[in-house]
Amino acid sequence: MTSLIECIPNFSEARRPEVIDRIAAAIESVDGIKLLDRSSDLDHNRTVLTFAGPPADVEEAAFRAIKTAAELIDLDAHTGEHPRIGATDVCPFVPLQGATMDECIALAKRLGERAASELNIPIYLYESAATRPERVNLENIRKGQYEGLKTEIESDPNRKPDYGPSKLPKAGATVIGARNPLIAFNVYLTTDDVSVAKKIAKAVRQSSGGLRYVKGLGLLVEGRAQVSMNLTDFHQTPIARVVEFIRREAQRYGVGIHHSELVGLIPQEALTDAAVWYTQLDQFDKAQVLESRLYQSSGAVASASTPASFVDRLAAAAPTPGGGSAGAYAGAMGAALVAMVSGLTIGKKKYEAVEAEMQTVRATAEKLREELTQAVGDDAASFEALMTTFKLPKDTDEQKAARSAAIHKATLNAAIVPLHVAERAVKIMELALKCARDANANTTSDAASGFAMARAALTAAAYNVRINIRSLGAAASAGDAMLKELADLEIKAEEFEKEIRSAMKERDHV
Repeated sequence: MTSLIECIPNFSEARRPEVIDRIAAAIESVDGIKLLDRSSDLDHNRTVLTFAGPPADVEEAAFRAIKTAAELIDLDAHTGEHPRIGATDVCPFVPLQGATMDECIALAKRLGERAASELNIPIYLYESAATRPERVNLENIRKGQYEGLKTEIESDPNRKPDYGPSKLPKAGATVIGARNPLIAFNVYLTTDDVSVAKKIAKAVRQSSGGLRYVKGLGLLVEGRAQVSMNLTDFHQTPIARVVEFIRREAQRYGVGIHHSELVGLIPQEALTDAAVWYTQLDQFDKAQVLESRLYQSSGAVASASTPASFVDRLAAAAPTPGGGSAGAYAGAMGAALVAMVSGLTIGKKKYEAVEAEMQTVRATAEKLREELTQAVGDDAASFEALMTTFKLPKDTDEQKAARSAAIHKATLNAAIVPLHVAERAVKIMELALKCARDANANTTSDAASGFAMARAALTAAAYNVRINIRSLGAAASAGDAMLKELADLEIKAEEFEKEIRSAMKERDHV
């Protein structure tokens, strides 16, 4: 499976389309890159370009875009409604098919180091790539904007960049990172009073006590008050909930919603969820979407999000997906059950004492579910990569040595993937145990079922780790540390299993 990564750089320019044309051309000059979207806002004076491709191609395209923007955009002459510190203001990477968050983090760091070295641009790392806790959030790095950072970067050690000089060129600084998909979403109000938008933005954003996973600003755009937002986890805080929150807040000030807009792309699932909420299709099955059914029946590659298709592929007479993928899938189901149980506990008056804990459990379970769903494909990809090394030429001693080294490296990687599944499985077991003890009593059996799925994931992953390490033969000692880590995880799992049985008895479910 070919890995795909999405990149969504934001550039501090929209009023000179010829500049954006040149940046877009720089991106498309890299083979293997597909430019997916181009979105400009004149009031923000900001353009968002979205492209995707294999990791190495995305990295090169992002560098060329940053280089071109630095040559053409002068921050000393830039004005706009949206906060910014650089010509290429922010450049996030998002893992798609076959890619991992770790891969995106490594990419962000390589690009940051290169851009700083070759272009002399200060680089800050954010989100999952952040090197400091205070730099996870973009708004902290962008505090004071270009004008404020221009002075502080030279005098305040806390503003020192991760890479590059502690002095701003006319291209400013660039923030590079790795993150999950987000939705850039703006709501326009039926007023030109920007103070109303600012009040609503303060009410809706998480940092001011509003909705989780929402970042917001109040702006005046095209003569209309706008609530500009980034929704960083639409699974946890759906777009429909955000819209209705804003609608309610707007009514307090005697205004309404005029219209809304997207900046860039949105996952189809987010729109489907919004449609389901507004139409109250409580029994809706996403397989009922005509296009989804057509896509599945067309023979397209199915992901772990389509259970029937995955099971069909698992049953096929093909080496992948195999036991490792099945183990990861079981772990994802365990995480999903934990998320469900904690979700059915949150908001219940009877369980107010564990509300905060269940919020944390749910957020953690959702992250683990996403990672394990990704691991379904990662396991298959690592096996296919290993099989490829056996086909390398072995006619000369030099070729034999290179082939042997490649096999050794690919085998270790094929063991690392299930080891990571094992680690996540044990984390899910711990979360399921918390739910079995403290969550909604009506869902205790679901918590235990989630535990069982995670336990199965650990067992399957362990088999795959050991068979890969043992296949190294005389070089198996290279995997000793992995086997020790696996053994420690299994001991911890046995302890959790005893505890959950006790918890089930205490709650009269066994």
